[in-house]
Amino acid sequence: MKAMKTVIAAATMMTAVTGMAAEVSGNVALGSEYFFRGVDQSGGEALSGGFDVAFESGFYVGAWASSIDFSNGPELDYFAGYGGSFSKEVSYDIGYLFYGYPGDASLDFEEVYGSVSFGDATIGFNYSDDYFDSTGETTYFYIDYGFTLTENFSLGLHFGTMDAGDSVAYNAVFEDAIDDYSISLSTEVSGIGIDFSFIDSSGSGALDADAEFAVTFSKSL
Repeated sequence: MKAMKTVIAAATMMTAVTGMAAEVSGNVALGSEYFFRGVDQSGGEALSGGFDVAFESGFYVGAWASSIDFSNGPELDYFAGYGGSFSKEVSYDIGYLFYGYPGDASLDFEEVYGSVSFGDATIGFNYSDDYFDSTGETTYFYIDYGFTLTENFSLGLHFGTMDAGDSVAYNAVFEDAIDDYSISLSTEVSGIGIDFSFIDSSGSGALDADAEFAVTFSKSL
């Protein structure tokens, strides 16, 4: 975590000192629930927000935080990556993510990720050598597809599947739930983004989303 803070601070300072062209953006959101890969993280309303620093080269860094209900503190994530394109239709993104839980550092974990986008579709892959709460090696594969319904509304479809391999610890904690699904209807009113989502997962126990609806209000800064 300290290493990621150093990377973010150094990149920000480099932008200010050298005059490198960079775009700084932020976001804040309030949701009725916070789900991560089909798992309810907040047990109710969640406040979240973050910022990104994107450089002309394609390199970016950022941080994001959200309220949660299973630790004495928020979830605090740091990330760094690089994005580019193979052509006008095909782009890619690769990077590193640190998931931090200041209230219980034993839950911390890291992932590397990569994705390729074809128009409105994205195929992505995440890998962790020791997942949440030291539950072992995992991979996560997902497909997202979004399209415009009308001038004011768009629809997003998501499917993800997690493979814990032979991790005894993972299977003992999370049982057999590996797939998650969601459908989101999005619009914007007076600069406020509104997302209505239906979330479900294939398993039971800790990874069961229990087919819930969620609404999220967001604002880009």
